[in-house]
Amino acid sequence: MRTRILYISILTAATIFTGACKKDITERNETFPALSPANIDLNADTWSPILTASSTFTVATPDAITAPNYIADLNEIKSYQKNLTDDQRAIIKYWSAGSVLRWNEILRELVAKHNLPPYQNDDGSYPFPSAANPLAYPLFPFSNPPYAARAYAYVSAAQYDALVQAWKFKKQFNRAAPYKNDVNVQALVPKSDLPSYPSEDAVVAGVTSKMMELLFPGDLDYIRQKVAEEKLYRIMAGANTRSDIDAGENLGRQVADVFLARARGDKAGAAIGTQADWTNFETVAKAAGNTPWISLETPHRPPMLPLFTKVTPFLFSTTTVAAIRPPAPYKEGSPEYEKDLKEVMAMSQDKSREHERVVAFWADGVGTATPPGHWNTIAAEEFVKHNYSEVRWARNLALLNMAEMDAAIVCWDAKYYYFNPRPTQMIAGIKTLTGIPNFPSYTSGHSNFSGAAATVLGYLVPERANDFMVMAQEAAKSRLWGAIHYRNDCEVGLTTGIKVGEYAVARAKADGAN
Repeated sequence: MRTRILYISILTAATIFTGACKKDITERNETFPALSPANIDLNADTWSPILTASSTFTVATPDAITAPNYIADLNEIKSYQKNLTDDQRAIIKYWSAGSVLRWNEILRELVAKHNLPPYQNDDGSYPFPSAANPLAYPLFPFSNPPYAARAYAYVSAAQYDALVQAWKFKKQFNRAAPYKNDVNVQALVPKSDLPSYPSEDAVVAGVTSKMMELLFPGDLDYIRQKVAEEKLYRIMAGANTRSDIDAGENLGRQVADVFLARARGDKAGAAIGTQADWTNFETVAKAAGNTPWISLETPHRPPMLPLFTKVTPFLFSTTTVAAIRPPAPYKEGSPEYEKDLKEVMAMSQDKSREHERVVAFWADGVGTATPPGHWNTIAAEEFVKHNYSEVRWARNLALLNMAEMDAAIVCWDAKYYYFNPRPTQMIAGIKTLTGIPNFPSYTSGHSNFSGAAATVLGYLVPERANDFMVMAQEAAKSRLWGAIHYRNDCEVGLTTGIKVGEYAVARAKADGAN
């Protein structure tokens, strides 16, 4: 895969120039209670996986609990527990919040680190991140919203399938946790009746690390450090033996191979397009009597991912992308168009604190986890309250993030099919409250992402469905209030995002998890 994606805010270009070369990972390290599932979902082995239903995986038969190797594993745990340092206890506390939760945080951190578009060369051209040389400037990848949505989707979906497969082997071998087999092993995390072989944490670490080797090849040392930390945590906490860990990590890596094969063939590597593609979009727009979108940066920057619409969706076929494409935006000069344009100008002059607050909250621009990452944060903070099992955490995030990726595909399809200019291109004097993304206006990406996310989260947590949709509506309005989108962009984008979310809900209703 080679994804080379470009966008930059005119208003922040000077700032980005000074900081675009490198951005460190900023760990959130939020304090969460130790995961103690209200339901261990022992029947998750019957849930429908996403890609691995027909796959065959192997896990070695574990040693009996009276075998010398198992006894040696128990002694390793007791050796650690005898001399735990403060740092080791901090690691236990951090990871005990849940493997899927922590890896989702780490993924958001990596997206934010790489969400820095490269500055132009001296000759006015733009350098491209390269998977073949990820450590050269500009660092690979540039995690713009479509790329980020794809990364969240692949990692979450692979984690879910890996855990479904792990649950099958857990039930098959039914080996209890070390603290149940030896009274001298302390349980430094909440006890569970879930079989310990293979380790669910190691399964998640194995599948995630291998996916991230593809998605974030410049961060392998950091990723491997977190994997080693998580595996050691389970041993120190008395929750898994070394053999539980090894079996789980190996299984996770087997599942990752299935998803890596899909990712390498999903057409994301060609999403940047060519100059001929960009010229064709302009030609088609002009032939239809419309003003084509142009980059408002100086010099003009190539449009972001014009062929992302060709990427293979998770929730529906590629033919569905065109089938749910929204109708054309208002025609330039029409009464509806003029009304929307005047409203954008009025919004650009509205400096109310409420508008500024909402625009800032939902900006999700350079250096952030992007709009899909914002919705992952909202989801994670909600899921913590429900004490889900690891496999249900993974299933829920997979549904959310497959919808976010497919919403990106559908949104980018509309953007480049209509190639509609932004309000700031059409009328002088509009002063935006946020940066202007480097791609066409119709429909709003924030609105698509938010409609899809709110629909999925509203299904998963029905008592909060209205709250999530109110958030989505506010996110959509923020792009109008920031004066970078027409009202029509936002309203139609929200509607289209909801349609995408409904495909994820349909999958959820049929996957056997309810």
